[in-house]
Amino acid sequence: MEKNLEFLKKTILIVEDDDDIGDFIALALTQETSYLTMGVKDAFQALRRISAKKPDLIILDYRLPGMNGIQFYEHLRAHKSLADIPVILISADVPLYEVRKHHLTFVRKPFDLDELLNTIDRMLNQPVNIADYRTSNARRA
Repeated sequence: MEKNLEFLKKTILIVEDDDDIGDFIALALTQETSYLTMGVKDAFQALRRISAKKPDLIILDYRLPGMNGIQFYEHLRAHKSLADIPVILISADVPLYEVRKHHLTFVRKPFDLDELLNTIDRMLNQPVNIADYRTSNARRA
């Protein structure tokens, strides 16, 4: 019966080029939540994966080979069919003006696992449209 309900579970795409961090996040999500995970190492692999299965949320590293996290985020937002995917940007070093400019949800590395899990739950379970949520938060800033 559980396998028949897999399609109902929310899917998180982890875009992280550091295997240890990507594996840690995937393992934590598998053990601590009911979410399904997919992992890729760069933005180009992420775009291919998204074309096969649109995730419910993306955890996105800023420093990626070929295309950084902000460039990838801008690419998502430029495509109407992908613009509604919520994104959590994770990084030890990101230009904060870019985070503010794009109204991104940001978790600094090294991150507290509970903080990351709570952020994921909040973003996946909020009752409002994520684009509306970003717009309302931008007005408060």
